[in-house]
Amino acid sequence: MNIKEVVFPLLVFFFAYSGLALSVSEPKNVPLLPHAADDSFSVGYIQMKSAENCSYLVAISTSCSSPKITTDEISIVFGDAQGNQVYAERLGDRISKTFEQCSSDTFQIDGECTSEICFAYLRRSGSKTNGWKPESVKIYTYNTDPVTFNFNTSIPNDKWYGYNFCQVPPPPSPPHPPSPPTPSSSHPLYTLNCLIYAVLGLVLTQIWMY
Repeated sequence: MNIKEVVFPLLVFFFAYSGLALSVSEPKNVPLLPHAADDSFSVGYIQMKSAENCSYLVAISTSCSSPKITTDEISIVFGDAQGNQVYAERLGDRISKTFEQCSSDTFQIDGECTSEICFAYLRRSGSKTNGWKPESVKIYTYNTDPVTFNFNTSIPNDKWYGYNFCQVPPPPSPPHPPSPPTPSSSHPLYTLNCLIYAVLGLVLTQIWMY
């Protein structure tokens, strides 16, 4: 048998399997969408002013599919993974024509000094149907780059709604030894890849000698 007749199918199988291994072992990133805050989420409604407070600029853009004007009362809360929160209620008013369709409003909000902001929730109180619709929230901080939270969706009435990217610390380890981890699908794939590389190297060596 011609040795090329053996090598060619082996190469085809190797590259096809390598593509399959990559598709199985590499996780896919799923974008996080705005959502209602967990039931365990609580807001520090009382914000004490002190010399240690920090100022933030918050730019809130209203969607062009939002009602032309709104009577909804808009509140915001944001913070970091250490539990520091900045809360502001009833931003703007009808006299100043805030939160109109296709508009952007900027507010200076004072509150606790935070590290990197990883969550932001909006809350509207008012219309039960056809309520105010935010486009995005951009928060300018004193010590980090500004962070943007994109909404472009209607938010339910009287509910905190938005994003939470904070990393929750893992629970403490149990007193007894943990059970062995479940074998990952990447381990057999890695082993089989090594075997294929070895066989392929042997065949190529034979070709070179031939």
